[in-house]
Amino acid sequence: MPSFDIVSKVDLQTLDNAINAAVREIATRFDFRDSKTSIELDKKNYSVNVLTENEMRMDAVEKILIGRFVKQNLDPKALDFGKDRYASGNMMRKDIKIKQGIDKESSKKIIKLIKDSGLKVQASILDEQVRVTGKKIDDLQEVMALCRQKDVGIPLQFDNMKS
Repeated sequence: MPSFDIVSKVDLQTLDNAINAAVREIATRFDFRDSKTSIELDKKNYSVNVLTENEMRMDAVEKILIGRFVKQNLDPKALDFGKDRYASGNMMRKDIKIKQGIDKESSKKIIKLIKDSGLKVQASILDEQVRVTGKKIDDLQEVMALCRQKDVGIPLQFDNMKS
């Protein structure tokens, strides 16, 4: 039976390229001249650590990161902006998590979306992915189109297509 997996993952190399491009842009921008702004990628924990002086610069860094994600063909929905924290003195720190995998709540939304469509396919949760099986490849392609149209809140990719 044909099947495919719905996953949510971010390529580490593309993510690294986007972060490096954002660091270069901050280094050349006039409004960040003489600022102590730094962006670091934690590859083990899939998080981006931002340190800057004030809220205005923090917002500008967030917009730069979103722009670089779009230019690198990464979905900005993968960024989970937490709360700002004050570091020592007047510095602000923010840890931005990169969403990896599909959580249980989002998996249930995806399965409900597929069941409500009326297509003759079966969807099941496997760890941090959703496996969809059906008799026809056309039905599976309709499920892919349906998932692309609806917003689940996380970026989705389709992987491991077997016929």
